[in-house]
Amino acid sequence: MRVILASQSPRRRELLSLIGVDHDVQPADIDETPFPDEAPIPHTERLARAKAQVIASRAPDALVIAADTIVVIDGDILGKPADIAEARTMLARLSGRTHEVCTAMAVAIGEQVLTEVVRVAVRFRPLSAETISRYVNTGEPMDKAGAYGIQGFGATLVEHIDGDYFAVMGLSLVTVVQLAERMGVQYHFGPLRRG
Repeated sequence: MRVILASQSPRRRELLSLIGVDHDVQPADIDETPFPDEAPIPHTERLARAKAQVIASRAPDALVIAADTIVVIDGDILGKPADIAEARTMLARLSGRTHEVCTAMAVAIGEQVLTEVVRVAVRFRPLSAETISRYVNTGEPMDKAGAYGIQGFGATLVEHIDGDYFAVMGLSLVTVVQLAERMGVQYHFGPLRRG
């Protein structure tokens, strides 16, 4: 079955390849601005669903996989930092504390869409201003929600995670397989096939 990843994230592409799922990449261009008073979980689930629907409408016979990842602390969503100063501010806020990474997955075939949000608690070690500056200077934080990537240099900032490591990277593989199975698409430890 043709599989389309509705994301330009190289990490999500790597994860699907890790489990042998051949796929095309077609990023969905949607407005990701939160609605007024929109809570974090409904926000990320809405975005994943919208991304999947946009691509599924163009390729109704394909299995479309979409995702959206946010970092939440004190009820606030930390998106991708706009600049170096914001990256430093985000990392200082996460320093020595536990935050939540919420990744919403959406799987669609035609007009049928299923979604699920995976929530993972992540605790940072205490970070000095010098450590934060050195990390920001790597450039890694600039395109990551919460200004860090657990699969890169940012792994050295994380003391503990409670939950799905792959969801923190941006795509819960077990959740994607389970959603596909609920749509009648089976994972054959490589390809995805109907029935």
